[in-house]
Amino acid sequence: MATNAKTVPGQGKSELRRDVTVWGSYMWGFADVGADTYVALGLVMAYAQGATSLVFAMAGIVYIMIGLAYTELAAAYPVAGGGSYFTLRGLGDFWGFVAGSALLLDYTIDIALFATASAGYINFFMPYIIGRDIASFVTTIGPFHNINPVWCAETLILIGFLIWLNIRGIRESSFVNEVIGAVVIATESALVILAFLFAWRPELLVHQWNTQFPSVHNLMYGSSIAIISFVGLESISEVAQETRRPATVIPRTSITLIFTVFIFAVAFSTLGLGILPWQEFAANIDNPVAVLAEAIPFIGLIAGPFAAALGALILFISANTGIVGSSRLTYYLGKFGIISSWFDSVHPKYKTPIRTILVFAGIGVLETILSFLTPSAMDTLANMYAFGATLGYTMVFIALIKLRFSEPWTPRPYKMPLNIKLKYKGRRVLFPVLGVIGMLGVSTILFMVVLTHDIGRIAGPAWVILCFGYYAWYRRSRGLPIFRSIEHNWEKQQMDVLSSAEEFDLLEKYKLALAERDKKRVELK
Repeated sequence: MATNAKTVPGQGKSELRRDVTVWGSYMWGFADVGADTYVALGLVMAYAQGATSLVFAMAGIVYIMIGLAYTELAAAYPVAGGGSYFTLRGLGDFWGFVAGSALLLDYTIDIALFATASAGYINFFMPYIIGRDIASFVTTIGPFHNINPVWCAETLILIGFLIWLNIRGIRESSFVNEVIGAVVIATESALVILAFLFAWRPELLVHQWNTQFPSVHNLMYGSSIAIISFVGLESISEVAQETRRPATVIPRTSITLIFTVFIFAVAFSTLGLGILPWQEFAANIDNPVAVLAEAIPFIGLIAGPFAAALGALILFISANTGIVGSSRLTYYLGKFGIISSWFDSVHPKYKTPIRTILVFAGIGVLETILSFLTPSAMDTLANMYAFGATLGYTMVFIALIKLRFSEPWTPRPYKMPLNIKLKYKGRRVLFPVLGVIGMLGVSTILFMVVLTHDIGRIAGPAWVILCFGYYAWYRRSRGLPIFRSIEHNWEKQQMDVLSSAEEFDLLEKYKLALAERDKKRVELK
């Protein structure tokens, strides 16, 4: 279908440049997903208690299916926008907006949550530097209790630096991820090995399982928080349009990332329960991995501070991916008429979406300030993070299933395993069994988030409703339908994307598949 020029804002403007390499693509994902355990370990321990390893493993299994779905979709459709683009293409403009608003919530919370957590690990060193713990700065401001203005100020400084970094360009911010990420992976691996060798006591793990098993409510709450340990695969698809040879690179980087992060998350939770009582981690939700490292005999004196520095670094680059993700997502939404084309403006020198960086990093700043007005900034932000992730991922699974039926001719360099061959309108379609299982798993976690999170079930839907108000106003002001889709020339766009990505083999396959489809349509007339 032809696309009306009015409905394709941003045509003819500067495009994002392809500067992300294989290692850079992997590190964009690891920077986000790999950092999550540093945040989630203490929060999950506080609720899952002796069942923490089980909770991480269950969330990890759902995460693997999410990862496989994103691998298939990002390799087939290497366009900035990630889950929102997949949903728009499969289900239409309105549902693409819903997924986009949920994932945008996640990205802005990502900025606030991980910058806050990074500052928390930095504060591990505060007693050594000034002789005071960060908790000593807690105060009361009017009706707000347990406010920590020093921690909040540290977080805002980190966010400010990240804004500057991302305006400079994807190459510079990707370089930061690559260097720090390499150090993090090597150090985490060494930490896990040494902890299992010198500190882990399986009898303590069994004891806590038998005597400290949580209530049903706490188990559900812990499970819904544990999913944030695996949020971030969206980052790889968000920079797919800036990745060199994405259809070739993304399957390799995504699958490697999936199992790397799963192993680390389960390993840290299992180590934690076999080294210290879960209460130790619950009392130190701002730097739980540093507490774990400090408890390792022989090396704890060095490992604790080193793990704190490591946590600060990996969380810093995870906050960085939040800015990149939100800016690329809104860049895409502007180009497809979901939001104003004002957002898709690219800096003439640095080729970065400067307006979206400033606007949505600014929202991250606001969320940071508001979260510090609650009793626990970390828990508040984690609540919101879990809601946005599970809603967005549920929509992605539905879109994956729909696209298997509506666009069977699109080349898919990677497909989720366990498919059933079906006949649909005279065509052979591979029905994704794992896609259905993954959708049920994620929607179950979404239900638990709404059921158990007081803040998440109010603020999360409120965010989506607020975004819908803007979406409805913008579409109406442009004379566009609110609940129906405008016309999109997906086929031309797919060819353009594959051509710009230099995926010429896939481009040729796509053209042949379309020609065969058109031939059959003529024969049927």
